[in-house]
Amino acid sequence: MKKLLFLPFLLVIVLVPYHGISQNIEINGIILDESNNPIPFVAVGIVEKYIGTASTEDGEFSFLVTKNELKDSLSISSLGYDPYKIKVEDYLNKEKQEIILIESSTELDEVKILAPGEYVNLASKNLKNNTITAPHQVEMLYRSATTENGNSKYLVENYIKIRARGLGSYFGPMQIAESRKSADYRIWKSNLRWHSINALAHLNPFRPNDSQHARNIKKFIWKKIGDSSYEGEDVLILVGTNPKKKWESIKLYIGIDSYKVYRIERGNTLYIYKKHQSGKLILSYYKHDWDLSEDRIPVEYRHLIKETHFKAEAFVYKIITDKKKIRVIPYGIDIDIGRDNLPYRKDFWNNLSSPPDTKFYKKIKDGLEGLYGVPLEKQYEIVNE
Repeated sequence: MKKLLFLPFLLVIVLVPYHGISQNIEINGIILDESNNPIPFVAVGIVEKYIGTASTEDGEFSFLVTKNELKDSLSISSLGYDPYKIKVEDYLNKEKQEIILIESSTELDEVKILAPGEYVNLASKNLKNNTITAPHQVEMLYRSATTENGNSKYLVENYIKIRARGLGSYFGPMQIAESRKSADYRIWKSNLRWHSINALAHLNPFRPNDSQHARNIKKFIWKKIGDSSYEGEDVLILVGTNPKKKWESIKLYIGIDSYKVYRIERGNTLYIYKKHQSGKLILSYYKHDWDLSEDRIPVEYRHLIKETHFKAEAFVYKIITDKKKIRVIPYGIDIDIGRDNLPYRKDFWNNLSSPPDTKFYKKIKDGLEGLYGVPLEKQYEIVNE
């Protein structure tokens, strides 16, 4: 996995649990600010048990618990807002399934603020302290879609397991454990040599990789453009530009006390991090949207395709830190997404705790169903069997 290709896709990562089908209780709702505007990408869940999710772009969330969690506390955390807690059973008994967050106030003493570039250096040096570096297993729902000339053409869903060692290291082995795909309406069926999830590692400026696209962010020119907060810690908002390529910029949200990186924005790529029960950060949300310009489309298809986008979203379901329970059987890292030979297990997908439909998923789903008037679920059944 050290040789990572620049693979295009939009990816959204959110923390959602997968439990068995018995005695499950669904917790859902919407997170709003004081003006009743939805707040996206808010971490919500039971931190101590690693059960939870993050709100979608529309502020909606959904995940499953059992009766054992009714007495536990629901924790809600977001950049720029005061943390919020409520007992699970109290939330379920609310008349309206909504949570109102209060915007936090920050009054940073500019005299005590270090130079912006120094915070980036300290964030890089403290990756081992601020992220889980011991071997652990990450499980996620990964969706990848293709559009041509603005129209939805293909959607693939994978349930993926990855053996990881934190943000400061390479990905470990990856396994496509479950898979299903829609009908394939693409005019140009590209065949990549690697699974597009590689871009999750490749595009992160803090993660090492051997690609020619890697950038040394320490050489960027950094400036402070604002401030925020996360669970009581003041957070600096920094923007860095590549001195050799002025169009390339990265925006970072870094805690001024811990040097934790809570958010990364790089072009159409976005990473959101949240706190694990250990206090260290784990990836909570990621997205990317890559526009393949006409000059990179094969010549024989250019009269039919003016532009194509590779998009995806993914939701992290589990983080397993017990070494005895880590089980990853390498499969699929060197296969273009959708070309695996796994059987379609309908029961697995029916019992998976899916998050609320995001804007990305709604648009892709509506587009695919509109092509031939066939529901997406029916496409899954026909194509994968």
